[in-house]
Formats: sequence, structure tokens, C-alpha cells
Amino acid sequence: VQLQASGGGLVQPGGSLRLSCAASGSIFSINVMGWYRQAPGKQREFVAHITSGDLTNYADYVKGRFTISRDNAKRLVHLQMNSLKPEDTAVYYCNLRQNYRGTDMSYWGQGTLVTVSS
Repeated sequence: VQLQASGGGLVQPGGSLRLSCAASGSIFSINVMGWYRQAPGKQREFVAHITSGDLTNYADYVKGRFTISRDNAKRLVHLQMNSLKPEDTAVYYCNLRQNYRGTDMSYWGQGTLVTVSS
């Protein structure tokens, strides 16, 4: 499984960005795709995820501002980020989790940098 993230960049506080992640390889019909982020000097943290059945979950610090969606046919997951704050600055990583013969597998993309600054 390969994950390719894109869409990061520099944005002013209050602005918006849309991240995308394209998945390829052996992807099963039941999976969870999500986004995590890692700010400088901090541990990687959960942002949001969406199941193959379109159930979503968000971290409290992005609820109401970020929206995750997916296109199963195109194997894409998106993260629409609105009302961005300087504390949202981080490298954002795409993640895919699926189960293979009873073993949970987790895959990571290369990350895309989001910088929120005036």
C-alpha cells in the first residue's frame, strides 16, 4: 500500500486548505483512512478519520473546523481545513488501517507541511 499526500502550504490565520491523499496497492473494501499531524518538537497526534462506511471521528481541537471525506472509487481521502490557526501548523500525515488475516495493518504517507502564519 502506498499513500501520497498533497495540498499543504502556507496560509494566513483564518484561511483554508484542502489536503488530499491518494492510496494505491492492495486495499481492502473495509478500511479506515485518516489524518495525523506532528508539530515541531511534539508527538504525532490524531486529527480525523473516516471508515469505508463513511463514519467519521475528529479530535476535539479540529471539530467544527475540519471536515474529512473520501472517494472510495478513486481511493482518495480529503481533509478540508477551515478557520486555520497558527497551532495547526504541522506536518500532516495520511494513514490507512485495514485488517489482513486477523492482523491490523497501518500504512503512512510521506507527510505534507501546513504552515499557518501571517
